[in-house]
Parts: sequence; structure tokens; C-alpha cells
Amino acid sequence: MPWLQHLRTLDGPQRLFAGFVLLLLGGGAAAALAHAPALLLPALLAVGLLVAVVEWRIIFYLLLFLLPFSIEIGLPGGFSMDVPSEPLMLVLTACVLITLLLRGGQLPAREWLHPLLLLMALMLTWAVFDTFFSVSTFKSIKYLLAKVWYIVPFVLGTLLLVRRPADVWRLALTYICGAAISVVYTAIRHATKGFSFADINWALRPFYLNHVAYAAVLALLLPYALMAWRAAIGRPRLRLLWGGLLAVLLFGLLTSYTRASLLSLPVAGIFYGCMRLRLTKVVLAAVALVVTGAAFYFLSNSNFMLYAPDFEKTIFNGKNFEKHLEATYKFEDVSGMERVYRWVAASRMISEKPITGSGPSTFYPEYKRFTIKSFRTYVSDNPEKSTTHNYFLLQLVEQGAPGFLLFVVFIATALLTAERLYHRSAANPKVRRVVLAATLSLVTIIFHLLLNELVEVDKIGPLYFMAIALLVRADSWLSDASLEEERERSAT
Repeated sequence: MPWLQHLRTLDGPQRLFAGFVLLLLGGGAAAALAHAPALLLPALLAVGLLVAVVEWRIIFYLLLFLLPFSIEIGLPGGFSMDVPSEPLMLVLTACVLITLLLRGGQLPAREWLHPLLLLMALMLTWAVFDTFFSVSTFKSIKYLLAKVWYIVPFVLGTLLLVRRPADVWRLALTYICGAAISVVYTAIRHATKGFSFADINWALRPFYLNHVAYAAVLALLLPYALMAWRAAIGRPRLRLLWGGLLAVLLFGLLTSYTRASLLSLPVAGIFYGCMRLRLTKVVLAAVALVVTGAAFYFLSNSNFMLYAPDFEKTIFNGKNFEKHLEATYKFEDVSGMERVYRWVAASRMISEKPITGSGPSTFYPEYKRFTIKSFRTYVSDNPEKSTTHNYFLLQLVEQGAPGFLLFVVFIATALLTAERLYHRSAANPKVRRVVLAATLSLVTIIFHLLLNELVEVDKIGPLYFMAIALLVRADSWLSDASLEEERERSAT
């Protein structure tokens, strides 16, 4: 039949659309003949899926805007889910995968083979392998699933969406507008308490678990706001908008009273200077030497026992930020010493399983049998079920030396790639601003990872993975520009 021959000539998307139309017509006819409107539901769901696949970018923007307002809800069996972020991530994962299957050529081969994506694939592969040796296979499988619905939407999805530098600022504007609204909400509540340090956690609820997550989000967004503000030169209204958003983010960060996030800004500035001077390799080598030397010192002859805290003096100055800072450098702050308590336990866990670790996402409650009472603090009961408060150490504990080394190599490659792209983009300021925004945001989160584990936090993980995707895409832009210049020279 002619119509069958025509059907064979349709490509993947056309066949999918034809199938949806037939399903809709068939469902409508069945519903009319049987006088059962419910029979139309599968067809309507199918049409909804078609719209999601074709226009999933709307879902992407919606997710970015709603991320600051996502809240954790409890589920049966002791589980929890971040709503609406995680359901939207699952939908986006399906949409991006379907889009790649139907239009596989949308991402160039050089991006699939980029060192950052290959290293990310190796890290995920090792985590899959390591799951077979996990002390809790169920928890490790949950970790793997979560990795998939972070990587697919925010790495592959970002690569599909961002076609030119202007697209980056639209994505950033969407998230920053949502974050700015959350800052205004928090500030209004906080103002009723005189912007006191003691009440910041109360002021930002229910949208943020604590002031650490709140401040981290604002610190990670600041580089995008700053670079977008610079990109808006010559457009007064847009520049005014970005300037206002930048001020709101800074105000929220300053009134969050979060030490790590405040310190991350000068750290990002220092890295920018190192990157300009091509000193990234030197910095990475120096950090590696310092960390190795410190680890050797503390573990030799159990020297770490010399730094056990005084249980009675280890306190939390929750009402006075100045005393909070004073307790930090005197090693009397409870949050800092609780980190040491976990790190000591982590070091003992590593010695038991140095190659495979305990398995992805298994540090809690496994670490409790490795703790030393001398380092115990007032908050060591750990009702919030937090982990090492150091993501690098967490990788070593849970995924062993191979997982840790892959992560370190991945971070080093990202920073070296950023330095290379920064200097290659000297003649292309539009791309350079994207590189700087992504790099400084990435450096900010890396600094946070020294004291917290934030990659799997729904408000922060997306920015981490999007920064990686933007470095990959910037590499493609610069390669295309170089190829075009070469062609022009050849033509002349």
C-alpha cells in the first residue's frame, strides 16, 4: 500500500509523532464507543510525553527556577525525596535520553570523547563495579541512580540546550531569579529577628536545610551574575537587572554568616590570578604535596591523637558570630571538631578496605564502629545522618583508592582545562566570560567540598555538573572558531 511505503520513509521523530496520533485517535474512538472517558487517558499521557520530549527545554528552565524552593518530604520506609526537583530530574532524564536516541547527531563526537566526559564515565563505571563489594548494595544502587539523573540532565541536557554564549546567561538568569526571590523571602523573615546569627536557619526554612546549603547556592551563582553583568555592557536595562541580582546574592551571602562560603570568594579570586599566570599546575602540585605530607604526619605514630578536643570546651556559639569565628581558630568550635571526629573514623575505615572502600553512599552508619571516643563532641549522635564533611575523603572511604584517584584526576583535569580555555579565548570575550563563570563557580564548589559533601544536594549538584558541561561546550566553540579562521586563511 502507498501509505505503508510512505511510513517506511519517515525518520524516527516522524514515526514517533505518527504513533502518538494513531494512539490518540484510537483512544478517542474507544472512549466514545465504550462511553468510558478513562480510555482516553493513555492517549493523553502519550501526547503529554510527546510535548515533554519535543519541548523539554521548558521543563529544564522550570526546574532551574524552582530549585531554590525545593523541599525534602518523607516517604514510607524511611526514604525521602526533594520535591519538585527530583521528579522533574527524572522526567528530564527520560526526555534527554529519548532526544539523544532520536537525534544522536546533535552532540559532536569530540564532545562525547572529551576527557572530562570520559573521566566522568570512568568514575560512574567504577562506582558500578564497586557496588558489588558494598556493605549495603541497596544504598549503592540508589547512589548510582541519583548519579544518572544528575549527569544526564545537567551535563548532556546542558550540552543540548547551550548552542551559543547567550544561552548560558538565560539559564543563569532563570536560576538566579529563583534564588533572589528566596533571598528576599529569607531576608524578610530574618529582619524580624534583627538579622541575628542565631536565627538564620529559622529564617530560610522550609526551602533550605541550613545556612550552609543556602550560602553555597548564593556563592556558586555569584560568578554567573558577575560575568553576565559584564556581558551586558551597552545594554543599560539588562545591566541594571544583573547588577540588582548581584547585589541581592551578595546581601544574602553576607547575612548567611557562613564561614566556608564567605571564604570561597577570595579563594576563587586567588585561583583566577593563578589561572592568568598559568600557575594551575604549580598550585595542584603544591596542594598534593601539602595533603600528602599532612596525612603522613598525622598518621605516623598516631600523631592525630595529640589534637583530640576537650569535650567540655568544644562548644557552639550559636548566638554570637564573632565568638563563633574565635572558636574556629582556637579549635574549640563543635562543628569543626566534629569534622575531625568523622575524619579520624574515616581514616580507620580506609585502612580496612583501601581498594574497594565500604561502597557508594555507605559511610553512615558504617563509620560509627570506627570512631574514637577521645574525639567525640556534643553533636556526635548525628541525627541528621551526615557523612565525612569532606567529599574527597568520602570518595576514598566509600570507593577506595581507585575511586578517589579518578575523582582527583577529574578535578585536576577540569581546572587545567579551564586554564587552557581561558588563554585560548583571549580573542573571544563572549566565550571567555562563559569560561570564567563556569570555572569560578566550579572552584567555589570544590572549596566547599573540602568541608562538606554537596555534589548530590539538589540545589547545588546541578551547578557543578553544568559547569563541567559549559567547559566542554566552550572547548567546542573555540575549536570551531580556530577551524573557521584556518579555512579563511586557506581561502585567501
